[in-house]
Amino acid sequence: MKPTGTDPRILSLAAEVAKSPEQNVPVILLKLKEIINNTPLGSSELKKIKQDIYCYDLIQYCLLVLTQDCSRVQGGWTTVSQLTQILSHCCVGLEPGEDAEEFYNELLPSAVENFLVLGRRLQTCFINAAKGEEKDALLHFFDVVTDSLFWLLGGHVQLIQNVLKSEHFLRLLQTDNVQIGSTVMTLLQNILQINSGDLLRIERKILHSILDEVVYKVLSTPSPVIRGTATKLLLLMAESHQEILILLRLSACYKGLRSLLNKQEPGTEFSQELRQFIVLLSPKAYQEVKDQKQHKAACLIQAYWKGFQTRKRLKKLPSAVITLQRSFRSKRTKMLMKLSRQKEEEEHRLQLQIQRQRAMRLSREIRLNMLEIVHPGQVEKHNREIEEKSALIIQKHWKGYRERKNFRQQRPSLTEYKAAVILQRAGSQISDVTSRELHSQAQERLQHYFMGRALEERSQQHREALMAQINTNIEQLMKAPSLKEAEEKDPELFLSRSRPVAAKAKQAHLTTLKHIQAPWWKKLGEEAGDDIDVPKDELSIELGTLFIGGTKPP
Repeated sequence: MKPTGTDPRILSLAAEVAKSPEQNVPVILLKLKEIINNTPLGSSELKKIKQDIYCYDLIQYCLLVLTQDCSRVQGGWTTVSQLTQILSHCCVGLEPGEDAEEFYNELLPSAVENFLVLGRRLQTCFINAAKGEEKDALLHFFDVVTDSLFWLLGGHVQLIQNVLKSEHFLRLLQTDNVQIGSTVMTLLQNILQINSGDLLRIERKILHSILDEVVYKVLSTPSPVIRGTATKLLLLMAESHQEILILLRLSACYKGLRSLLNKQEPGTEFSQELRQFIVLLSPKAYQEVKDQKQHKAACLIQAYWKGFQTRKRLKKLPSAVITLQRSFRSKRTKMLMKLSRQKEEEEHRLQLQIQRQRAMRLSREIRLNMLEIVHPGQVEKHNREIEEKSALIIQKHWKGYRERKNFRQQRPSLTEYKAAVILQRAGSQISDVTSRELHSQAQERLQHYFMGRALEERSQQHREALMAQINTNIEQLMKAPSLKEAEEKDPELFLSRSRPVAAKAKQAHLTTLKHIQAPWWKKLGEEAGDDIDVPKDELSIELGTLFIGGTKPP
């Protein structure tokens, strides 16, 4: 998918590349250098230009040119070296977008491999060249290619492993030429300064090959430039990685390395780096390195263990939080329920208090109404009856409380008595005759109890009837008219004990009927059971038709 808003210079260049013959394409691609150099470094415009170059496959064209024979390319090594610069600058800082996988997995590794192949070709041409000017030009092109490779590795650090694993890079490192060897080792030193960790990620065989070549150049190369660069590189590798230092100290391949290094000529430019490296190979330094390695290993183990414990606690943290929330919510719910229960109890207590106050007020009102109804001569008697009833109620509650208390106190002895009876029953066998006698005695006692209870109930009913009759007679006497106002029929109501009762019942019946038949508006403000005045003409009592105790009907 082509981007929108493409730079017109890129469009025209892509169209020119597509229309031009193959031999003219490398020279046309050199125009990209001018476009890149005229754009501010690090600007968004430069990023957009790099995306346009990649989307219109101009980077792929540059890569194809690098795979061709340089003798067939117009401009030779000059064009090729400039194309390596263009390619490295276009790939660094490029955001490929949708084609990221192809860019990182195919294009970049292919570019690194082509750079190394170009370096091998320049190395061969440099060794075979006879003239000094030609050698200087080839060495300059080699430096341009290595600088382009280092620029590409600085922008894409993951490509360092591709360089270290490449056979072409190892062949470049194994050269005996002073200029080529120094440039390659300087490139390796710069690479390790970017990311030295990749040196331990390669295969052990490749690592040994690189170390062998560097150690060989330190010990056997007559050139002081190569020996100095190799010493600095070896010192950097040993200081960066303790594993490499241990390998140089203990491996059989490098046995006697320290003694050979001590035989090197002192006073050279690289003698300081050499002395530092020899000190690192000494047993004391090795012990220090070993202690440091153990300390580092202990720190690493502690870090992993603490990380494991922290991750374990973090995994348990949600359940702990849930448990804490559940506990808090449960405690809060219980507290709210307790407060609600206390509030309900307080409201119930207030309601009971209000009900008691209303009951006391109603009782006092009833007593006042009763006192208004009762004849003045009967007030003292009425008060005495109220006091007697109150005393009876108090005695009843007190006796009940006392009996319950006595029962609770006697409960242990009763339990012991029942247990003793059970034990005696289980311990001794009673004969049939004795059992029948006990049964007959129990039956007699039970019959006597029921007979006595029936007599007691009848006497209680008789007492209640007499009390009711006395109360009725008192009420009728209190409501009876005076002798001056009495009529002929009024004395007849008191001729027998049954007449007052009949008269009271008749009056209550007529009162209930009149209350039922009355219209609703007359019942407002009245309560059931209120006394209603019944006229005497309506209270026509035919007592002659009733049976009156103590008299005979005429």
